[in-house]
Amino acid sequence: MKQETKQGETVLAVRRGPVLVLTLNRPDRLNAWNDELERRYFALLDEAEADPGVRAIVVTGAGRGFCAGADMADLQRIGADEIDSVERPRPRTFPMTVRKPLIAAINGAAAGLGLVEALYCDIRFATPTAKLTTAFVRRGLIAEYGMAWLLPRLVGISTALDLLMSGRVVTGEEARALGLVDRVVEPDALLDAAVDYATELATLCSPESMRIIKEQVRAALDSEFADAVAEADRLMVESFRHPDAAEGVASYLANRPPAFRPLAPR
Repeated sequence: MKQETKQGETVLAVRRGPVLVLTLNRPDRLNAWNDELERRYFALLDEAEADPGVRAIVVTGAGRGFCAGADMADLQRIGADEIDSVERPRPRTFPMTVRKPLIAAINGAAAGLGLVEALYCDIRFATPTAKLTTAFVRRGLIAEYGMAWLLPRLVGISTALDLLMSGRVVTGEEARALGLVDRVVEPDALLDAAVDYATELATLCSPESMRIIKEQVRAALDSEFADAVAEADRLMVESFRHPDAAEGVASYLANRPPAFRPLAPR
């Protein structure tokens, strides 16, 4: 994958070993989301999927914010009829289909659609003072882009309703206590901490195992326990036949890092 360093791009891409760092890059707008940023972000995720050298992805924001949500200037220029008619090459939920680990490093404000994008990631790191808010209700909107499905599964029904109906701001510290983020790290160490975690996944964990586990967890959310166990039994038999299982055992016995295969192309 080509490393991107042009500051004019809406998303920057830089490789750090097996980890691709994507930086939302509209700092003058707190990285507010627009169609150009979405197209580039999704295209870079696509490239990362196809690149065997990329085994994990970290997403963060330039400047003081992660993503302040949809660009309000853009929203003012379009009406409801135009919103209804927009055709997207990929759905907004596209990041949830990425097979590789996707980690958010929330360095500042994550509001509305910005919070949604953070929740589409598998793991979330945040600074103690990062400000997270659903925001929708304070703009006369509803729980958009699957937020009504995601939030209760992360924080429980009543807390989800609190966050959605009040639109209040929570800091990174409170977000950790609620289960909205997974790790809280000081600002000057945030990105390195997220990259270090991603590097550990990339170097020690089977890409195929992580891909399957992501699918298992999502599928199990809407299945009966017995069905989840039966599916795990089926997948376990398949995993024993995969070369990664033999490599995992061999590397353990030899006391060396594993050399797992990259994901097969889609």
